Amino acid sequence: LITGVIALCFMTSCSLTSTTMIKPNDAFVLGNNEHGPFTVKLKNISDHELKLWQAPIDGGQHSPLIIKPSKKAKVKVARNTALRIENNAPSEASVELVVTGDTGLSMGYKNQ
Repeated sequence: LITGVIALCFMTSCSLTSTTMIKPNDAFVLGNNEHGPFTVKLKNISDHELKLWQAPIDGGQHSPLIIKPSKKAKVKVARNTALRIENNAPSEASVELVVTGDTGLSMGYKNQ
C-alpha cells in the first residue's frame, strides 16, 4: 500500500497555487535555490504590465517576457534557475500563480 501511494505521488504532479502581491518597484523571486525543473502558469491580475526573467542561481538572466494586464503565460523553468517577476510600476501588482514540478522552491522579494 505504501509503495502504491509513493508511486502515485511520483506519477501525479505536486502543485502550489498562490495569489501574490508585489510592491511598487519590487520583484518576487521564485526558486532562488537548488531545485529541479518546474512550470509556472501565471496570470497578471494587475492594471499594468509585469516583466519576467529566468535567472540561473549561478548568475545571469535570460528569456524576458512582458505580461500585459489580464494576460496569462506558461513558463518552463530549468533546474537551479529562478523566475523573477518584476513590478516596475508605481503601484502594487498582483499575480495568480500555479506552480507544478519541483515545489521545494525558495520564495522572496528583492528590491530592484
